Amino acid sequence: MLKKLILGIAISGALAANLVFALGTESTPETDALSPHYIAGKSAVELKNWAVAITSFKKVIAADAGNADAHNYLGYAYRHVNKMDDSFKHYGIALKLDPNHRGAHEYVGQAYLKINKLDKAQEHLARLEKICGLKCEEYQDLAKSVAAYQAPKK
Repeated sequence: MLKKLILGIAISGALAANLVFALGTESTPETDALSPHYIAGKSAVELKNWAVAITSFKKVIAADAGNADAHNYLGYAYRHVNKMDDSFKHYGIALKLDPNHRGAHEYVGQAYLKINKLDKAQEHLARLEKICGLKCEEYQDLAKSVAAYQAPKK
């Protein structure tokens, strides 16, 4: 009976870790990222429920201010509700905690495009190229956005 319980716990942990990894490009999918608030925040982001995402990730950060992924997603949610100062604040914290956080570089680049600062977006694009190369998803997504921003408006 004890062996089955231990095996069940091990399988549950492995499945939960895979769920977090499959949901996005967190810098380091760890057990503490599996908090109910983190999972609720990720679900809210996928549903574009920005108010719930903000509330959830604030709770994650209250429990673990050093969680770069939570700061990144909080910045992402704030960007989508046009609270750009809050967005940049949390992207900045995420990048201070993890200077190579690919998601934060991509998303802060998107935020800079939103406020018409192409040069700053290009800085983060160049940083992504150094971190993960031309073929990583974050580089390609930001490169497409930069190209669309630069395209002549019709």
